[in-house]
Order: sequence, then C-alpha cells, then structure tokens
Amino acid sequence: MPQITVDYSAGLDDGFDRRGFALALHPLVAETVSTKVPACKTRFHRAEDTVVGDAAAGGSVVNVSIAMLPGRTPEIKAQLTQAVLELLAGYLKPADGLTVHASAEVRDLDASYRKN
Repeated sequence: MPQITVDYSAGLDDGFDRRGFALALHPLVAETVSTKVPACKTRFHRAEDTVVGDAAAGGSVVNVSIAMLPGRTPEIKAQLTQAVLELLAGYLKPADGLTVHASAEVRDLDASYRKN
C-alpha cells in the first residue's frame, strides 16, 4: 500500500543508487508503519531541470514522498520521515562540489484511493 515517489535531479544519475535505496527503504517503511514489504511500491522520477534558491548553478534535489492509508500518528510519520532522510544519505554519492538538498514527507492517501 505505501506509494513511494522519489523525484531527483538528473545530475545525480551516476551518484544515486536508486535500486539499492528502494530495496533498503521498503523494509524500513514496513517495520515503521506495520505493513508488509511486498506492499511497498517505489517509482523514481528524474527531473531534467532543478533550481534551488537563487543559485546560478542550480543544485541537486531529492524528494521522497510516501503516501499511505490513514491511521498513522503524526509521531510515526515524523519518525519515518527522519529515518528516510538518514537512509537516503547512504545512497547518495554526488560529484565533488555538488550540494544535494534532500527532503521527505509522509502523507495520507485520499479516501478515493483504490488498488487492484
């Protein structure tokens, strides 16, 4: 059930072990929110252009968004968000001098959510 979307800057193609991150992320999510690993689904979206603040050279961005059925407390969501950011750091190897701005969020799926 957790629907995980990871948006990342194109400049991180060689410095982001996406598959490794997803395979490590799924058990973390499952354990934290009491679900099963096979229920976790992650998709990655490569962003060709990203701009951070007023930096002329841009900057690299990674945002992890986890959407799941309602019922988790704000504390559990905050715990998962922090754990995701800590995990993410181990899978990013940006080029020298490249700053990566990482963020994460955990949110409830809309009541209209359905799956087959």
